[in-house]
Amino acid sequence: MVPNTRREFLADVGRGMLVASLGSSVASDLGLAFASAADAPDVLNFGKLEPLVALLQETPTNKLMPVLVARLKDGLDLRTLVAAGALANARSFGGQHYEGYHTFMALAPAFEMSKELPEAQKPLPVLKVLYRNATHIQASGGRAKEILHPVKPTPVPEGKVGGEALQELTRKFNTKEAEGVFASLAQDKPEDAFNHVLYCVEDDINVHRTVLAWRSWAMLDFTGPEHAHTLLRQSVRFCCNEKGGPQGAAIRKLLPQLLDQNKLVGKKLGSREGDAAWVEALAKVVYSSGREKAAEAVAIALTEGFSPTSITEALSVAANQLLLNDPGRPEANGGKAKGTVHGDSVGLHASDAANAWGHIAAVSNQRNTVASLIVGAFHTAGQNGGQLKDAYHTPELEKIKASDAATFLKQTDEAVRTGNQALAAALVQKYGEAGNPERAVFDLLLKYGVSEDGALHAEKYYRTASEEFATMRSAFKWRQLVSLARVTASEYGRTAPGYDEARKLLGV
Repeated sequence: MVPNTRREFLADVGRGMLVASLGSSVASDLGLAFASAADAPDVLNFGKLEPLVALLQETPTNKLMPVLVARLKDGLDLRTLVAAGALANARSFGGQHYEGYHTFMALAPAFEMSKELPEAQKPLPVLKVLYRNATHIQASGGRAKEILHPVKPTPVPEGKVGGEALQELTRKFNTKEAEGVFASLAQDKPEDAFNHVLYCVEDDINVHRTVLAWRSWAMLDFTGPEHAHTLLRQSVRFCCNEKGGPQGAAIRKLLPQLLDQNKLVGKKLGSREGDAAWVEALAKVVYSSGREKAAEAVAIALTEGFSPTSITEALSVAANQLLLNDPGRPEANGGKAKGTVHGDSVGLHASDAANAWGHIAAVSNQRNTVASLIVGAFHTAGQNGGQLKDAYHTPELEKIKASDAATFLKQTDEAVRTGNQALAAALVQKYGEAGNPERAVFDLLLKYGVSEDGALHAEKYYRTASEEFATMRSAFKWRQLVSLARVTASEYGRTAPGYDEARKLLGV
């Protein structure tokens, strides 16, 4: 609720500063906790999570770390903190703020990273992302400027599939009507609402469109299904807000053609597993061909009964090659130096997108499983025009003299700290070829994934590489760690805001 007078405003600020300095538990005992704006009829209320969500939105960024560390020491668990952070982000930005939705997409990966850390360090990646969250919320005007408000459901037009009606409205960029229809659809099971949203997500190939949808769905594991409407409507608004381009027009025409020509809607999904050679061959088509040919190849593979998991693996292999063969940025951009590949590089974006399409295929209905794989192939393909013939680190392989694991790891750490992407990648490849265990490499790269800014992508890409390594067969999985080593070396040297303060407060 916006204060009506300057006096009320100053009182609220004073209360906020006092809560921040005392810690929320003590302030609550004293009756000084934030007055909830959710009492207003036009403000969303998140029930038992509301006080924590409001705290995350209202606490000034420079006061946030002491408050959160105090709450954690009082017994607040990280999973609940992540849930509240996601809802605070969604209510503030509604999927329509570039840094905002990047931060939302980093929350669950940060939590997964925390599970790989020693006990005392576990909060670090989550606190780091929540600091970023607060920074953008405060810069955007805080509670007074939050985007999501209650919305009145509008019936789906008679005779129309919900997803098709929603798709039609997002294509017209009609946010108000799309929000109303989705509010109606969201009254059904969360999985049904998600499948309706996917009609819109599959309409274009923006990486954020894809990853936001997947991360919104995955966040329900933290918030509970009762918040499905709030989280998934971010994708509805994103799709309404994104004007798209020629690739969007192309996939909108191609997808229904391939679904119809191959009679894929309603077809029982196959369980035929492609061997490593088959996966490599399909990945080569996706990597080296145009978008339409790649989409057609996946449609044929589905018709032939190949499993979605085999196809997903091929998409991931192709996307990973885009990162391995990336020559690096031709010039400095947005604080990222010439030659770097972290942040919004072609290969990193392709890898995050392929990972998201694979997850979507695994959790959606039959129609959206086949559609997401076809669109995923279209998305990954057609991007190798500026890539090198061989992997970027290939010339360094013959220079590696290390033979024992300890030396490999020491030299990899040095390569990361000097920003030597090629050497870091080559060392990890040789380390893996020597049969050494992967955990030591993950631990080495994890500490930098936690500490570094990563241009909004450190957490997401660390999780992408981790998940792909865990699910891929041995012929391909080490490529993920090689790429992660390269990206880590690329992003090293810019510590994330809030990280050092969190470390000091945690005493680690």
